Amino acid sequence: MKFGGKRGVGTLASPLPSTYKPPPMLDLMQKGGPMIWLILACSVLAGAIFLERITYFHRATLRVGEFLRGLARLLEAQRFADALHECASVRAPVARVIHAAILRHDAPRTELKDIVQEAGQLEVPRLERRLSMLAAIVFTAPLLGLLGTVIGLIDAFSTLSSQAGYTSLTDLTLGIYQALVSTAAGLVVAIPGAVCYAFLNSRVNSLVHDMERAGIEIVNLLCDSRNKTPEIIDFIPADAASRRSKND
Repeated sequence: MKFGGKRGVGTLASPLPSTYKPPPMLDLMQKGGPMIWLILACSVLAGAIFLERITYFHRATLRVGEFLRGLARLLEAQRFADALHECASVRAPVARVIHAAILRHDAPRTELKDIVQEAGQLEVPRLERRLSMLAAIVFTAPLLGLLGTVIGLIDAFSTLSSQAGYTSLTDLTLGIYQALVSTAAGLVVAIPGAVCYAFLNSRVNSLVHDMERAGIEIVNLLCDSRNKTPEIIDFIPADAASRRSKND
């Protein structure tokens, strides 16, 4: 009886082992205050923009060297219709720039340069589409987090002042917890968004460089195909032809 009693007392007195479990995501968002939902919407929108632009750039990528080598054979043979068909079959901004130049293959060199430049300028807005929206999200997300921080601190101090300084630590920490969660959420959205924006901007610059290179190459190819010396055709001089007709 004595031994059992001691064992029972020891069991009650010893603390149970406990492990820290982080709060679930939904609970974390609920404690983050109203700004956390706006930050979540910004993250979803930024992810959708990134996926759409990545898909578009993947389709717009073209191996310029191989494509121009194939077109050079057609242009040397004066097969402009086939070259236009090849450009129209490729859904890429580089191909559209080349297509615009081949349509006016008889134009002077200076005019061809202007055509290529204008066609490239028309393609740039398509490449930069929605990037300004992504930049706005990257800039706005930390500000929303800062606003949530201010709202949380205001809530904490208003709770403290409404109870004349006699408030529990739990009520006070709710506002501080909301402030910290809002700040962290804004940074979590802004940092990957800035990396994604820099990556997409580099892809735009790469495609613009490809269009400039293709424009220079296609102008040179068209001018070279025009300046080729035609084959010399043998003919009979006029006096020899008249003598031959008299003899006949």
